[in-house]
Amino acid sequence: MTRSPLGAFVIKVFAWLPVAFVVWYFAAPLLLWPAAVVVELVARAGFADLVRGTEQAGATLTFATSLKPGTSSAQSGQVIVDVNMLLYAFGLPLYAALVLAARETGWPRRMIVGYAALVPFVAWGVLADFLKNVAITAEPLVASQTGFVAWQREMIAFAFQFGSLILPTVVPAAAWVLTHRAFLERLRSGKG
Repeated sequence: MTRSPLGAFVIKVFAWLPVAFVVWYFAAPLLLWPAAVVVELVARAGFADLVRGTEQAGATLTFATSLKPGTSSAQSGQVIVDVNMLLYAFGLPLYAALVLAARETGWPRRMIVGYAALVPFVAWGVLADFLKNVAITAEPLVASQTGFVAWQREMIAFAFQFGSLILPTVVPAAAWVLTHRAFLERLRSGKG
């Protein structure tokens, strides 16, 4: 029985997925470092009044804020927010499995291009998660210190939903389609 090129490709993708996820999980501190740098730059430029700094420990990015745990400015302590970057980076192993299953010439270059394309979207999710934590799900005494008004909180909620539900799955697929048009044409014609 002859297997269709598309069926063979799907089997290869499923075979590569566990390998890609294991590598991604253990290499996460290194793979996610560029996203952490992007988050730090954007946070310092756009939210300098809220973010004092960030620190990466493994796959967790910790935000040190200027927010106090209560309303009294004399109260000591600052609010610290941890964000698990893996939640927004699971598209990396998905993209890697697609690239490896296609076995196109120049696959290392395609892997690098896709990785570079995905990093800003990982950063989006991480930053949106941080903002959601301080402006929406934080205690009212903390959230009120952010200064965000209702429409800004709505935008943060949208950015979080988009960054956690849509971007991690759609962006890797779109990046793969854009870097593998010839492969897709061969699949469509049955020559895979």
